[in-house]
Amino acid sequence: MIVTPSAGNRIRLTGLLWMYFTLIRSQEIVNLQWQRTEIEETELINVLSQELTLPPILANILYQRGIESLDDAKIYFRSGLEDLYDPFLMLGMEQAVDRILLALKKKEKILIYGDYDVDGITSTSMLVLIFRKLGHDVQYFIPNRLTDGYGLSRAGIEYAHDLDIDLIITVDCGITAVEEVSYANELGIDVIISDHHQTANELPPALAILDPKRPNCPYPFKELAGVGVAFKLMQGIVQKSEIDPDFIFSFLDFVAIGSSADIVPLMDENRILTRAGLEQLNRTENLGLKSLLRNTNLLGKSLGTGQIIFVMAPRINAVGRLGDAMKAVHMLTSSDPEEAQKIADLLETSNQERRSIDEQTFNEAVEMVEEKFDPENDSFFVLSSDRWHQGVIGIVASRLVERYYRPTIMISTDNGVGKGSARSIHGFNIYDALESCNDIMLAFGGHKYAAGLSINKEEINALRARLNGYADTKLTEEMLIPVLTVSGEIRLSDIDKKFLQVLKMMAPFGPQNARPVFTSKGIKTVGSPAIVGNNHLRFRASQDNVVIDAIGFNLGGLLHRLRSSNDDIEIAYYIEENEWQGRITTQLRIRDIR
Repeated sequence: MIVTPSAGNRIRLTGLLWMYFTLIRSQEIVNLQWQRTEIEETELINVLSQELTLPPILANILYQRGIESLDDAKIYFRSGLEDLYDPFLMLGMEQAVDRILLALKKKEKILIYGDYDVDGITSTSMLVLIFRKLGHDVQYFIPNRLTDGYGLSRAGIEYAHDLDIDLIITVDCGITAVEEVSYANELGIDVIISDHHQTANELPPALAILDPKRPNCPYPFKELAGVGVAFKLMQGIVQKSEIDPDFIFSFLDFVAIGSSADIVPLMDENRILTRAGLEQLNRTENLGLKSLLRNTNLLGKSLGTGQIIFVMAPRINAVGRLGDAMKAVHMLTSSDPEEAQKIADLLETSNQERRSIDEQTFNEAVEMVEEKFDPENDSFFVLSSDRWHQGVIGIVASRLVERYYRPTIMISTDNGVGKGSARSIHGFNIYDALESCNDIMLAFGGHKYAAGLSINKEEINALRARLNGYADTKLTEEMLIPVLTVSGEIRLSDIDKKFLQVLKMMAPFGPQNARPVFTSKGIKTVGSPAIVGNNHLRFRASQDNVVIDAIGFNLGGLLHRLRSSNDDIEIAYYIEENEWQGRITTQLRIRDIR
């Protein structure tokens, strides 16, 4: 099996991003499986409820997240920057820090080598700004997705050599670049690798390697994003220098953006960094971020992971998807307000262009599915075209999974070779599926829900046939129904001030710290439920003389369930605050109705 860095060992979570969050927004959610996670009351949960003076349902949710005592709860709710791990626990940190301090002392030329997604862009921008604060101007390089491919490349190293670079620091890439690092060494360039992806059997011959997932690394938390590892490196620099250690924390807005966008588990150190980073983002002085927030009407508003994932990240990503991600770094590192705003406007235009390409590609793919496949019976969709833009096929594959709930591969072909993005459904390991066909692909890699591949065009039909045969043996009817994870049942009257306060304290939400979804039975509607905007379902939910506004985005198709069963409605929802014209109210975000 050949595994390319672009397709393998690189945990690209665009697919997981959609798989994790888009059921909230799905246009065609029908007959969801409600999978309840509530644990039957145990003595431990009752004790936890009493010690924390919390309703049993909230104690139950905390218990499911590993919080079994008052001390656990204090760590979960109150852990702060003082609880971050010592960066020197990470294998390779001592060597990396010493080499960088030497470079600073000797005024050597340093190149930050990043990746073209949000994690790589924020990592690169953060390091550039921190080095500037330290009085050392560094160069940076982000590969072009369409011409350079992913990760550390010979072309990138030659670019560094042309600039007479003495030291390359990779961020969010490099852990599999064995040949490329060897080439840099031949040219007399030292390399420090800062990455967070799974290692291959052979590590690159770099001067230092920072990756908590590398074998024998004693770092206690393995799930940092690329920007998190880069931050730990900078924390190590500051810690070993005569510098105020707190100055590093003013860059945590970049860590929050990169970590949220890369969909890393929001637990342990990620939770601490992201929570503090969101607070920093809400008061950021970074000109590029302020311009981006201004363009998206988020400036001055309280931000969470949702705004990063659905609003900010697509715009930062857009220029990289269509070509040159360097522009995003220019924006985030600019000291000129006019330049920052100009690039932010360009990102907005690029995002609109990307969305237009998305929509066109999605419509073509849907037409192809409807004409050539049977969505009711075909188990696995493999679609290809020489018209599709390589930068958007992953997003479109995720949208097809959302629409049809079938494992899907989108392949963009050019000069007889196809590059594909694969996305899966809950419970179906798409990496294993691809591995069963590795003899007919040029390369592939990824993980259970998202993967990438390259293949000769003439082998695509064979791949389609074999993957459908494989899926027929693995998929069950139950697996083909989307799952909605539900935390437990409450009454609307339970949603009081303290209940809301505890939910706020549980944020930031993300993988392994999901926003709780509640259910309520016997709901009646007040007034007339209606479809508003672009297929959004709005109504007022009533129970026990308590009335709360409810909104179901893209759930207009469920209006009939409210009208036909007004005396026997059960809703699944999460609880949020809605800010409109300066007024904040409680709102139910509907996930399903039955």
